[in-house]
Amino acid sequence: MTAALSLGTYRVRAVSQTARTALAAGSPWVDTAPNYAHGRAHEELRPVLGEYPSVRVATKSGFFTEEQGRTALAEGVLTREEMASRHSLEPGFVRWQTERSLGSLGRVDLVFVHNPDHHGHGLDRTALHWRVREAFTALEEFAHAGRIGGYGVATWTGLASGAFTVPELLALAGQAAGSAEHHFTGLQMPVSLIMDDLIRQALDGGGPLVQAKDAGLSTFGSAPLHGGELLDAMTPELVNFIRPGVSAAAAALLAAGSCPGLDVVLTSASTREHWDDVAKALATPLTAEELRRVTDELAAE
Repeated sequence: MTAALSLGTYRVRAVSQTARTALAAGSPWVDTAPNYAHGRAHEELRPVLGEYPSVRVATKSGFFTEEQGRTALAEGVLTREEMASRHSLEPGFVRWQTERSLGSLGRVDLVFVHNPDHHGHGLDRTALHWRVREAFTALEEFAHAGRIGGYGVATWTGLASGAFTVPELLALAGQAAGSAEHHFTGLQMPVSLIMDDLIRQALDGGGPLVQAKDAGLSTFGSAPLHGGELLDAMTPELVNFIRPGVSAAAAALLAAGSCPGLDVVLTSASTREHWDDVAKALATPLTAEELRRVTDELAAE
């Protein structure tokens, strides 16, 4: 089964236009954050989300723009040191930012704690895990009250670097909830042919994706084109090896979206032509054997 193609808004400039295109094409999720599009992403998304009440919405808590930081500082939920780092997981700030996200988006199904490993510099694992648990505690309050559907972690390097593991995150969620009935429901991480360790591990029946799926979490693959870098590496020979006749972008997204255990693959495709191009390829995912041949081919280069 292939991952569901969904809109990620990290690198999107015309957010409302791109969202309208993606949702008209059937995107089941929109993934965003308060700091995306220079802090305008939420406001630009709201009218579009109103037109598509069934689409699910994921946002994040942690990073913020300079303007948002000044407001948070003035309202006493951010220290000057945190403002300088443009990132905070303090419970008071997480509550404040989540309230603002709910107000600007209108609804939120999932709040990701955004790159908690960003705080890992100079912190030991115990201190980092304490910060994560405190952020989870704040989000548990929203989920318990029915104001958000659940929460999770969106990380770039945290799982790969060993800053935390899926079992550790689940344990921290249990501690935050005070029971096994927590609302930790999602995990987002980069899945691409450049950062393909997760793909290799999943093909071997292990790693974070398999652990997350076994725990019943929804899994999101970010940066399938690795910020566009991957397109430069997608030679005609490699594209043809993955699937003859598709575009470089479709081939790259097909490989990521065929990863075992991945529920959602995020793309910022801005035109209906690009969206349909990828969706058509994903309609027939690579088999595990085909995907393994692709990763083996890349490893041999």
